[in-house]
Amino acid sequence: MPLTSNAVWSAPTLIEGTTFCISAATGDIEPGAVQGLFVRDTRFCSGLVLRVDGALTEGLSFISSEPFAGTYVSRVRPGPGGESPALLVVRTRHVGDGMREDLQIRNLANRDVEIELSIEFAADFAHVYDVKGDHVHNGGARTVEAADGRLIFSFADRGRTRRLVVLLPEGALVNDGVATLKLAIGARQEWSSCFCFEVALDGRAVEPRLRCGELASVSIPSERLRQWRWQTPRVHVDHESFSVALARSAEDLAALRILDPDHPDEPVLAAGAPWYMALFGRDSLISSWMTLPVDPRIATGTLRQLARRQGDHVDLATEEQPGKILHELRFRDDGPAHGQLASAYFGSIDATPLFVMTLGEAANWGLSRDVVAELLPHADRALEWVAEYGDRDGDGFVEYQALSARGFPNQGWKDSPDGVSFASGALARTPIALCEVQGYVYAAYVARRELATALGDAATAQRYDAKAVALRRAFNEAFFLPERGYYAVGLDGDKNPIDSLASNMGHLLWTGIVDDEHAGTVARHLVSPELFSGWGVRTLARPMGRYDPMSYHNGSVWPHDSAIAAAGLMRYGYVAEAQRIALGVIDAAGAIDGRLPELFCGFDRAEFADPIAYPTACSPQAWAGMSVYLLLRTLLRLDARVPEGAVYFAPALPPEIASLRMENMPLGGDRVTIQVSAGAATLEPVPAGLTVLTRPAPVSPGH
Repeated sequence: MPLTSNAVWSAPTLIEGTTFCISAATGDIEPGAVQGLFVRDTRFCSGLVLRVDGALTEGLSFISSEPFAGTYVSRVRPGPGGESPALLVVRTRHVGDGMREDLQIRNLANRDVEIELSIEFAADFAHVYDVKGDHVHNGGARTVEAADGRLIFSFADRGRTRRLVVLLPEGALVNDGVATLKLAIGARQEWSSCFCFEVALDGRAVEPRLRCGELASVSIPSERLRQWRWQTPRVHVDHESFSVALARSAEDLAALRILDPDHPDEPVLAAGAPWYMALFGRDSLISSWMTLPVDPRIATGTLRQLARRQGDHVDLATEEQPGKILHELRFRDDGPAHGQLASAYFGSIDATPLFVMTLGEAANWGLSRDVVAELLPHADRALEWVAEYGDRDGDGFVEYQALSARGFPNQGWKDSPDGVSFASGALARTPIALCEVQGYVYAAYVARRELATALGDAATAQRYDAKAVALRRAFNEAFFLPERGYYAVGLDGDKNPIDSLASNMGHLLWTGIVDDEHAGTVARHLVSPELFSGWGVRTLARPMGRYDPMSYHNGSVWPHDSAIAAAGLMRYGYVAEAQRIALGVIDAAGAIDGRLPELFCGFDRAEFADPIAYPTACSPQAWAGMSVYLLLRTLLRLDARVPEGAVYFAPALPPEIASLRMENMPLGGDRVTIQVSAGAATLEPVPAGLTVLTRPAPVSPGH
């Protein structure tokens, strides 16, 4: 009989833009824990502990209806004799370029009480990656002072300065970072107050989104969230787990959006909370690809933001090269002369072809010709990078190898140091040509061909058609292992096939690079007991030398990876296999309150009744949460081809999903409603200039 898991999937996390707060269930930020208030990649508050008469509170519930706000409900623990003081503590917290906390203490007893309330504060000003890696150091000069109802933490190191100002409740006495209040609360009465956190970087104060005394319901984050909810499609599905997961994904999509103040109409998705609240190349592109049927503005914003930061010279330290798309955008400290600046690292091998692939798909869903024309030169520069820098040795395949000792050793999506290995368990030696990267390049060539066709540029269309055909032929000859019936994960530095059985094959189906004659055996492997756990596709199959279901990339299950595999299977017509994986991921979401984490352990569903949590997984995480939308699109067999004047719509819902309705879906500049039930399917109204084709889209246009 499967065992039941009691895993806690994530600590309470509040998010608004690049600000986030992780805490215990009580609302406390425990010193020494991986918690805190983070603004622009700096942890400004590393300790926030509330005590009543010297005792910690006991968490009862955490309630949150908005990504950036939550309420922590706790009680004062009974004393040594077991007598309860009947005190309820309610902490309502809002984050956004700082933090505000409304504190309420209710005396539920029928007698007056006198208590001492203490709040201990700490600020270590650590970088987010140092916190995540548990190697926070205490260098630099630090001061703490109290003045005029404020507690001020300051930090200076090699020209860099940080400051946290806590505006305290009236009447608080402060000593060594601890604020104390003596309170008398009448029977059945309550006491309430507010305190606010304001931050500054290199002498520049950051204006908080919400201060004490201001109305939370009219704050900028609240208004922005209301507008977004009004515009977002509404999905009604007759399947409880799917319904809950779709609702969660909508909220997570809202939570993970980052807005550039200089370009507020171009939202992008951060990769994930809490550790990756920044623009990423690979993650943000794939996530925006998944969300095209929900909010195509995400793809537009992502493409534009990445285009502005496209590489223009060679820099070995950051791995920048002309035409390359960045991997990650973080904040770096340049001292008071320059302040905190955005710093790009370019060490990923796949973001650049994914940029072109995503531009092509956005055009398919109706991206305006003007925006396509604006971004097309960037796509061409990306493809020039593929030819000049990506293909290091001229063999037609794109390889990676870190350009500096500080660079990532593995630069595909399985970027952990042991993420690419042979079946024996031996690690592959770079330069490595990953199989899925060749698929992305193939899809980029196809996308560029289709963009050229739509613009009437026959010569460019013909050139990229030839490139796509040649790459597909060469890839299937070099990467398919006929004696094993699957594709090698990659080619190592000596051009040896990396022969482990892994989930990467699902990406090959998704991109359309797989020859039809090999698709069947790939499909069988993806749903085999070695790879399919019942909840999703394992990153590495059980018989492989490095298989470990509790690892990051060697046997765990990543929802986005499984959703891509399901989409690829459906693309090639393997409907039952696609449905099986899709339902596994949907059931996993249902087992953990609808929110799919970055990854979970790869234990078999027959062994444990619930998915087993991976300890440091991001949640919410962009491509995990957005994978629910990819599963929705996959089961609807919905493919837009706006430049061709067509929409392919041939739903393949499994029997477990009786009906589905999606209202207000953006398509080709219009809004449509999809209805599927009792074997009937409609898409209405059909946007002008489009024809609905009730058959699956071709595996690869033109081939």
